[in-house]
Parts: sequence; C-alpha cells; structure tokens
Amino acid sequence: MSAASVSSDTPAFTRRTLDCDRRKRSRGMSRDGMPMNTEVHSAGYTLKGDIMLSNRDTLRLGSEFHHQWLNDYWPAVAGHMMMGPNTYINVNGAKRDRLGTFAEWEAKWTPQLTTLVGLRNDQVWMNTGEVQPYSTSMMNMADAMAATAFNAADRKRDDSNWSATALVRYAPSDQATLELGYARKSRSPNVYERYSWGRGSMSSRMIGWFGDGNGYVGNPALKPERADTISAAVSLKGAGANGWTLRIAPYYTRVHDYIDVVKLADFTNMMGTPTGFVQLRFANREAELYGVDVSGSLALWQSSSAGTAKLTATASWLRGRNLDDGGSLYHQMPFNATFALEHRLGGWESAVELAVVADKNRVDATRKEPRTDDYALVNLRTGYSWGKYRLGLDVQNLFDKGYDLPLGGMSLGDYKATGDLRPVPGRGRSFNIGLTSKF
Repeated sequence: MSAASVSSDTPAFTRRTLDCDRRKRSRGMSRDGMPMNTEVHSAGYTLKGDIMLSNRDTLRLGSEFHHQWLNDYWPAVAGHMMMGPNTYINVNGAKRDRLGTFAEWEAKWTPQLTTLVGLRNDQVWMNTGEVQPYSTSMMNMADAMAATAFNAADRKRDDSNWSATALVRYAPSDQATLELGYARKSRSPNVYERYSWGRGSMSSRMIGWFGDGNGYVGNPALKPERADTISAAVSLKGAGANGWTLRIAPYYTRVHDYIDVVKLADFTNMMGTPTGFVQLRFANREAELYGVDVSGSLALWQSSSAGTAKLTATASWLRGRNLDDGGSLYHQMPFNATFALEHRLGGWESAVELAVVADKNRVDATRKEPRTDDYALVNLRTGYSWGKYRLGLDVQNLFDKGYDLPLGGMSLGDYKATGDLRPVPGRGRSFNIGLTSKF
C-alpha cells in the first residue's frame, strides 16, 4: 500500500517512462452490419525519485501525466432507415487529462517496526464536443432528443481527487508479521461513463463493457468515487526455509459516490413484452465492501531422492452492498478457494490443483445479473526445465466439468442464435503446451 497506488485512476509506477499511442479501430461491417469506428490518441509520462534522508527515513516523490483523446462515430449504412442518413457521433473528440503527484515517507524505526505515510493528488480535466444522431425521424426520436439536451449542457468537468495512505508493519519475531493500514482512493468517471448519451434501444446497448446485453447511458453530472479502506493482515510462518506459512487479511471499504447505475426502462420486443434486458444510467450511489483473503502453505517432505512436495491454498470471501437500495453490488465474486499439491524433483515441476467456487446467489437485481451454481475443477500441470529452456503441459478442467462463469456475463451469441438466455459457460477440458526460453 503506497501513495503511488492509492489512486484507482492509475497503477503505481516505479520508473521514468514516456508514452505516446495512437490507435484506430473499426467494429461491425459495412454490409448488413453496423460499422463503428473508434480513434484514440494517448500520451503520458511517469516520474519517480527516492531520496534517502537517513538510514531510517526514505522520501519518495513522483509525478504522472496521462492524456487521452477519443473519437467514436458510427457511419450511416446505406439502405437502413434507422442507421442513416447521418453519421452517428457517439463521442466527439472527448479528452481526459490527468496530472497526478504524490509524496511518500517510509520510516524504519526499528528492525521490527516500519511505517509508511503517503499523500496523492490527481487533477482530472474532461470535455467533449457536440454529438449527432443518425437522424431526427420518429424512429430515432429518443436519440435526437437526447442529443439536443446533451449539446445544450455544459460538458466541461474539472476534478480534484485527493488520496492518502498510512501503513504500520510490526514483526515481533521472524515467524510473525502484523500489518494495519488505511487508504483513501479516488477515481473520476471514464469517458463513456460521463459522455455516452444515446437513449434509443440500439444506441444504448452499444455502450458497456459488462457483456450483459443491457443498455447504458452516461451521466455528465457524475462525481468521482471516494473509497476509504481499513485493512489488516497477520502473517505467520514456521521455522526453517521450508516451514509452513499462513496469511489472513481482512478489510472493509466504504465508497462514497460509487459509480453504479439506476434503471431507466425495460427493453421490450415488437409485441411490447419485456426481453429481460434493461436500459440503465450511470449514477452515484453509496456502497460498502468487506471480505477476507487467506493463503497458506505446508511442506510435506524434502529429500534428494523423492524431491520436495508441499500443499498450498488460497481462499477469498467478499461481500459488496449498495447502501441506497440494500441490494448486492454488481460482479462480485462468490467465495472461491484453490488447493494444490506441488512437487519438484530436479528439473521436473508438477502440480495437481482443485479450484472450488461457491454458488453466486447475491446478484444485482437492477441489472438482472444471473445466478450461477457452485462447481469444482481439477487442473494438472507439469514442466521440465533445462538450461535456458522449459517445456510445460497444462490440463485445465481435467474431467470436462460443465459450469457457468460467475463474472462472465450473459451468453449473447447463444441468445441470438437460440433465444436461450443463460450465463456464459466456462471452458471445457483444454490442453496447453508451451516452450519458453530465457535470454
């Protein structure tokens, strides 16, 4: 936990970099389809410096800048009354510039006691140009009215996001470490969360990165998220280089102005019957998340003839709650755990792994999130290393177990082909062979 990482807008950085990028992507087809063009320009830098104030104190200073420019437009399709005669301008030259600066002080008071305190500010400037629907005909009236309102509104936004972190680490012995931390993270909305505007069924369903088939509408009035987290961790280990280990890390997060959604309407078919999908608008809500992560290992044996073997395990439990309506937050992973028996003998490394996932029965009713059943998968992996090379074989889902992905969204391709609406299924049995080389 550090000041460089308390902002969700950007990952922590550890070196000086300069980056420029320009990309253009086309989606859809010009024949019997819907062309969608996206052009992105990005540039930025990261700087970080460490100042050794004393044997005890280290001061870290840093700065980061990221520029993003985005055009998203959908050319008219000849012969389609709804998709023409104009180009649909979804995002018109939107920019999102973020300047981040941070300072962090790490102090090693004793060999057992370390503290870390950091402060970070991110200035975010956003704006975008006027938009345009395919037409102003009755079939596109919802989009035409939304475009008029969007163009008449003030679209410029300036956010000042403050983040902070504080961490105390105490190791009373070589076999135990205790940690207690606090962090505040801030995140401004992205371009689509603020500036997507279409209110028609088709146009809003083209927005979203959730794979759920719902339609999403942006909200220029969104405020930045602010999350306060209290966390702790206890790490224990047995004596010797190959002893047992155990780490337990609970946490609690309260999020102010959490960027969630509110329902606008149900999508219906030609007969007026609900399809099971809904139109949603991004909105600020209040939320909380809490959980615990557990990991550990246990050495079984070590010998020159039989090699080494150990058991490893990880488990994660999480709950997320919308405090405004009392419902569950979207895309929250249910309880999951992984157990593995690992063996090494000379250049050979092998493992058999059991992955267990519980029922997903806490879902977001607003987005009609699907429930999924529990499942358990067996995976195998083995590999041999010699010199600079390694040859490996992985077998995933050994017994070809059928299951649904808890965070996979809806299987929209199957729905279009068969009318059967169901979660995205997980991968069946798969074999993967890889050869790697170090140089």
